[in-house]
Amino acid sequence: MWNGTENIIMENKIICVVGLGYVGLPLAVEFSKFFEVIGFDIDKRKIENLKKGIDENWEIKKEKLISSNILYTDNPKDIKKANFIIICVPTPVNNAKKPDLSYLKKASEIVGKYLSRNSIVIYESTVYPGCTEEICIPILERCSNLKYKKDFKVGYSPERINPGDKEHTIDKIVKIVAGCDEDTTEEIAKVYGKIIKAGIYKAPDIKTAEAAKVIENIQRDLNIALMNELSIIFNKLGINTKEVLKAAGTKWNFHKYYPGLVGGHCIPVDPYYLAYKAEEIGYYPEIILAGRRINENMPKYVANLAIKGLNKKGVVLKGSKVLIIGLTFKENVRDYRNSKVKDLIEELREYEIEILGCDPLLDNETVEKVFGVKNYKFEEVNQVDAIVVVHLHECMKNISLEELKNKISEIPVLVDIKNVFDKGEMINKGFLYYSL
Repeated sequence: MWNGTENIIMENKIICVVGLGYVGLPLAVEFSKFFEVIGFDIDKRKIENLKKGIDENWEIKKEKLISSNILYTDNPKDIKKANFIIICVPTPVNNAKKPDLSYLKKASEIVGKYLSRNSIVIYESTVYPGCTEEICIPILERCSNLKYKKDFKVGYSPERINPGDKEHTIDKIVKIVAGCDEDTTEEIAKVYGKIIKAGIYKAPDIKTAEAAKVIENIQRDLNIALMNELSIIFNKLGINTKEVLKAAGTKWNFHKYYPGLVGGHCIPVDPYYLAYKAEEIGYYPEIILAGRRINENMPKYVANLAIKGLNKKGVVLKGSKVLIIGLTFKENVRDYRNSKVKDLIEELREYEIEILGCDPLLDNETVEKVFGVKNYKFEEVNQVDAIVVVHLHECMKNISLEELKNKISEIPVLVDIKNVFDKGEMINKGFLYYSL
């Protein structure tokens, strides 16, 4: 039976991180500075690459991976060596926009099967309030034949990593922790406290920590939805949204959000998790889902801007060529999960427009498989009828207006989603220019 005297001594902690993606890998590397770490993932190719010091996401340098004290493994039996297990697996939604907990359930089954007595299991995946206790813990008990709170403990500590952000690194973001009881919360706080310089926030219970995480992205989603709706209105009024936001931003309490395509694994997903739970308890979340509807519709709106430009240029839509620059869900990351560029491409294809992709962070095989288009280097692109700039990675920031103009036949049409270029300068250069 578990008691206070059996708490694992800090020096004897063996940490296992389950899931070595954007969240799990940086976590494993940081913990390896202080503890023995096991990095487990079911992806054999990923494990082999990590052993060679290759991070497929380009987030962590080779030297750092090789020098880290991490046992990279795809053998679930290695989990049994650990007494502090952190689960970092994806929690997407299905085609019906309902939570897809298959990865979470599978990870829980694997961990449960090899769970050692007196271990602590911490979940970092974003879920709805109650998921850890209602879904995950019963699986751990069933697969381990151990008793929750008697033989093992559980906690929740939501990930807050921002892919591609070199300023807000894992150690500089306050870490929320919550355990199934006060002692477990303290134990989890001590372990994470070794790597988090920004501080630890102890939530009163697991449900509170789960809710805190899910609303972070809901708040951002709603604010971007507001900016997107304002952008549509201002466009119809002939007002430059960028200039409006610049003017409004001079007030001290104006929150700076910008319009755009909302992709990635978190922001367009998390609202559906809370909405699912809300509907389960009999409440329909109108504002949350209204924000989602606006953001989900933006690829169609952007496609219409491109079509408007092509029509004004006088080209036949069928067979015309449009180059899309930036295919990942945000600039300077290789993550293409839930990239709304895929929806944008589908919208343009409704008019039988030929689409060319351009993203130096992705290989052609990936682009063809995920987006259904060929991936070109910018210098390889010949004459197209219009260009849509979704975003420019750092390695593309030196592209000039003249270079863009030379890629477009006759009257240059440019849709600039992130307002990268100056509208006045674009118009002076003869562009038919559209932006959010």
